[in-house]
Order: sequence, then C-alpha cells, then structure tokens
Amino acid sequence: MRDITIIGVPVDLGAGRRGVDMGPSAIRYAGLAERLRAIGCSVEDQGNLAVPLAETIPLPRPDERLRYLGPLAALNRSLADKVARAVDAGTLPIILGGDHSLAIGSVRGSTRGRQLGLIWIDAHGDFNTAETTPSGNIHGMSLAVLTGRGHVDLVGPAPALPDTHAVLVGIRDIDPAERLALKASGVHAFSMHDIDRRGMAAVMDDAIRIASSGTEGFHLSLDLDALDPSEAPGVGTPVSGGISYREAHLAMELVAESRRLVSLDLVEVNPILDIHNRTAEHAVAFALSALGKRILDRG
Repeated sequence: MRDITIIGVPVDLGAGRRGVDMGPSAIRYAGLAERLRAIGCSVEDQGNLAVPLAETIPLPRPDERLRYLGPLAALNRSLADKVARAVDAGTLPIILGGDHSLAIGSVRGSTRGRQLGLIWIDAHGDFNTAETTPSGNIHGMSLAVLTGRGHVDLVGPAPALPDTHAVLVGIRDIDPAERLALKASGVHAFSMHDIDRRGMAAVMDDAIRIASSGTEGFHLSLDLDALDPSEAPGVGTPVSGGISYREAHLAMELVAESRRLVSLDLVEVNPILDIHNRTAEHAVAFALSALGKRILDRG
C-alpha cells in the first residue's frame, strides 16, 4: 500500500453556493485516515490550508467575471507548493475540498517537474473562461485554466498539462460556449451517453490509457456531483442522470489496478445539503477503492 498525505482545503470562494468549505471536515469525520490505515496505508494528515472566509473579503460585483480571483490565485499557489512537496517526498496526496477551484493548485503541484495525465470525473466540463462563464464562479473554469486558458494569475507561466493528456468522464451539464470550446480543444471527453452505451469499464479503460500515454502517471480529480443526486445528495451543483455508486467504485477499482495514480482530489462535498453524511462516506469509500481495497482478493 501507499504512503498518503492528506491536505484539507476548506474553500467555497470558487462556488456559487456556500457549504463546501465544510467538506474536508465531513470527509475526515467519515473516517478517511483510519480506514486508509486499515487497508495498510501509512497516513499523515497535514491539516487544512488557511482559507479566508467570504465574509472577510469585499463582495464581488454582481457582474464580476472572475469572482474572488485574488484570494483563489494565492490559495492555489500555496496548495501547489504543498502538493509538489508531498509528491516529491514519494507520498500520494489526497486533497479534500472544498470547491473544484482547488484543482488549479492540486494539479499544478502534482505536475510540477513531471509529465502527468489528468482524469477529471465530473458532471460539468469546468472549461469556462471569463469570456464564457455564465456565473463568474472559478470552480467552473479549473480544467480550462490547467490547460492554459484563462487569467494569467490562475494559469501561471505555462499550462499544467497539454489538452491531449486530459480526460473528462461523466459530463452531462455543459454551457453552450463551453461546449464549443471543448469541441475545439484536444481534451478527451466521455459523457454519460458514452457510459450508458459502452459501460463504465470500457470508458475508464480508455481514460486510463489516454492519461497514461507518454506520462509518468495521472492525477485523478473526483467531483462528487459526478454521481447521481440520489446517490450523493450533498453537493452544491447536483445534476440528474449521473453515475451510480457501483459505477463509481468500478472506476476507482480500475484506477487502482492501473497502478498509475499519483494524486487524488475529493471535492464539492457539501454537508449542509447531505443526508447523514452519506456523500462524505461515499468519498471515503471511493478513495479506498482507488488505493486498492477490493471486495475479494483475486490472487
């Protein structure tokens, strides 16, 4: 099993709905560290990054196209440094969110000094920019930023990875201009139509192959709203018609079998909207599957 570093990022500045800042606490309460140790992992929990409260920052204008740009850019620079140190030390960082804007930092950190692929499991494309966003919420721009599209304070000196190393899985709610941008890009996208028609195993086999081709492994960014809301009610932007609990487990089991996982995000858990911490419990179960827990040993 692996040496694991847990990093909490209690951020909700990138989202349009409050509550995901409590996601790291909910996932810890669901027993992440203890259950990882139970399957043989060595775990160090480094606590949470300091994140400013929205109440302590001037409110964005109603028409703001990059809400909380300054604080989010600074937070993601700090997170990138922390994740890079964890990967350099030979551990696998698990980053607990928090909204999906944190992936700007987690992926940038994991790819620092190395060529990685990216598997992005999400109901949304997160491929907007300031020019296309309908909301101004930066959590809807993260994948675009990581592939070099967007404000320089978020993108940095260079993209974190090329389009061709990025794979979207499970998308079903895409804004019109975002759809055009994705079609024009080199990002590989598998929608719920692909999963329904081909099955999760075939889609994930392709996703892992793409993210592993010419790379040293991949970062997995799992937004819990990829699941159907009936399975994961505690998310800020639920969309009907998502993947099932077992499909998500199968995806994670295939990730474990690939032995290519370098770092992992668990994001958009909103305990305010959850039922008995169910969504956080699912996040922990998926992390365990991604790190090798099986129903039966296969020999």
